[in-house]
Amino acid sequence: MSSPTDINQLDFGGGACSELEPFALQVLGDSMEPEFPDGCIILIEPARQCEHGMYVMCLVEDARWFRQYLNDEKGERLVALNDLYPEIPLEGLDWKVEGIITQRTLLRHQSPTGRRQSKHYDYL
Repeated sequence: MSSPTDINQLDFGGGACSELEPFALQVLGDSMEPEFPDGCIILIEPARQCEHGMYVMCLVEDARWFRQYLNDEKGERLVALNDLYPEIPLEGLDWKVEGIITQRTLLRHQSPTGRRQSKHYDYL
């Protein structure tokens, strides 16, 4: 995540949740649009592993990124859904998965129906 979508300054420690409990964050910026619009809420399930195509929260070289994880002939990388943002190749970097995104909630003002809408991501 770069510019307004950065969450690098967040400190996940010291809160009311343990490291094993799901937590929610508000998406800031357009790097993951259109699937995750600015202002939507994402639910993150702590995890240490991920699979191709999952939406993840990763720590890469001391910076946190919300991206889609891809692992194919191009190698392991984090990809923004908005093409304006560059891919992050993971080869040779110090990185780890902190969680996988399991739900996205659009707030009333973001939803075409004017009602809050949730979408679940079942990776099984």
